[in-house]
This record gives sequence, C-alpha cells and structure tokens, in this order.
Amino acid sequence: MDYLQIVIPAGVALIITLIGIPLFIPILRKIKAGQNIREEGPKSHLVKTGTPTMGGIIIILGVMVACLITAEWNTDLMIILIAFSAFGFLGFLDDFVKISMKRNLGLTAKQKLLLQILIAVGLALYQARVSVYGTTIMIPFVDVYLDLGWLYVPFIAFVVVAMANSVNLTDGLDGLASGVTMIVALFLALVGSAFHFQSAGIFCSALSGACLGFLAFNKHPAKVFMGDTGSMALGGGVAAAAIIMNIELIIPIAGGVYVAEALSVLLQVAYFKKTGGKRLLKMAPLHHHFEMSGWKETKVVAVFWLVTLLLCVISLFGI
Repeated sequence: MDYLQIVIPAGVALIITLIGIPLFIPILRKIKAGQNIREEGPKSHLVKTGTPTMGGIIIILGVMVACLITAEWNTDLMIILIAFSAFGFLGFLDDFVKISMKRNLGLTAKQKLLLQILIAVGLALYQARVSVYGTTIMIPFVDVYLDLGWLYVPFIAFVVVAMANSVNLTDGLDGLASGVTMIVALFLALVGSAFHFQSAGIFCSALSGACLGFLAFNKHPAKVFMGDTGSMALGGGVAAAAIIMNIELIIPIAGGVYVAEALSVLLQVAYFKKTGGKRLLKMAPLHHHFEMSGWKETKVVAVFWLVTLLLCVISLFGI
C-alpha cells in the first residue's frame, strides 16, 4: 500500500479547504447566501437561519485541484470527477433556487431525479463498456462475482441516485455529513491504494482531506453549511469511486449511516400514509429522531461517526 498516495492528495485538499473556506464565507454573506431552516424541523435549529451555505463549492474545488496536481490523468479519474462535479452542479442549481426564492425547497423532486438519473446512467454505461469487470459486480464477504447483464445499468444508476440522495438527507446536523463522508472516503482510499485503483484511491484521499478541512468550520456551531452543492457532490463522488473499483455493494455497509437516514424517511412516510397520520419516528431523518428523544446534536453526530468507523472496519473484511 502506497501511503503517500493517500497522504499527499488528502493534505493538498485539506490545505485548499482550510484556506478557501474563510475567504469564501464573507462572499457568501455578501450575496446573502444564507440557509433557510424548515419550520417543521427541530425548533433548536431555527437559530441556524442565515448561516452561509454552498460551502460545498470549496470542497469540490479542493478535491479537483488535489486530483489534478497529484494524480496521473486517465479516463477513470476523468469519469469520477465528472460525476462528482455534475452532482455538485445539480446541487448548486438547487441551492441557487432556494437562495434566490428565499425558500427551503429548490428544484422540484422530478427535476432533480431526472438529472440524477441522466448522470448515473452515463457512469453506468462507461463502467459496463470500458471496465474489465464489464457488467459484473462483487458480492461482499463471499468472494463471488455476479454478472447482471442488461440489468447492470439500471442497477448501477439506482445505486448512484440512492447514494446522492442519502448523503443529502444525512446533511442535517453540524458536522454530520462531512464527518461521516470523511471516514467513508478514507476507507475507500485505503481500498483503492491496496488494490491498485490509483485514480479512485487518490480521489477518495482528496475527498477525505477536503471533508476534514470543511469540518473545521462545519462542526457545531457551524460557521458554514455545504448545502446541496456539497452533499450531492459527496454522494455522487463516493458512489462513482466505489463503482470504478467494482465494490458498489460495500457502500451500503460502510455507508450504513446514509442507508439508515434514507430508510428512516421512507419508513416514516409509508407508516404515516398507512396509519392515517401516525408517526413511526418522532421525526425523520433518523438524526432528528434522536434529537427529539433528548440527545444533544453533538452526541448524535459523535455516535454516527463512531458507527461509521465500525462499519468501515467491518467492510474491510468483505473485500
């Protein structure tokens, strides 16, 4: 394992983010790019109204520059960065609508889903046609490879879209999405280095470093939020890197927190409709349920980080 392949990209992205965020926050304040907090959320979060958002732009910048400086340019790296930046741009459009319209809702669900599917299908087609794995996926822990054939493209597209939206749902507490993704990205960087997926490994190293740098300003009480610009990019980037390394089925395990957050919303909505208005959880996504149960925001974040770390260690045995 080449540890310099992990340390150097992470260090470059970390430095860029640590320098960039303090310079970017005044710009966000000047253009009044403040977060609108939904009124139906926890009342304690209303004090966060107006906190600068779209800090994910600096995360994207840090990762892109770190990769271009430290990585050997090839098609795999280009595809990962395209998926990463494309999802980031989609998130930016969503944030822009929210800010310009002074509301908590940006693009419509149909608009976002259509654009997400287009990006995801492009990534799936590339992997199916160019990768030595073709339409084959690895089943974790049993060392079995399954050829999905024509089902590969829709399956991979589902994984990418689900990941992007799951990370987006996770971004609801100070330091939660950035901290969880920092750990998941570091895990993927180790896998990439160990199994000689250099491009994906360097990308994930840079992503981990950028998340760490962002976390310095996003920890409680947050001075800046990543917005959908950041959360969409993180989800798309993590999914793209895992797919390039042919370990897409490891992500639901290592990223179990993302999965739990998304499932909590789906179950809450289904239960609400089934029971005529009753709630399965006190509030969804899951992190809000723990908040409403009396946990401090910092405790929820710390526990979710720890769970992610344990899941990533478990995932190492599945590869």
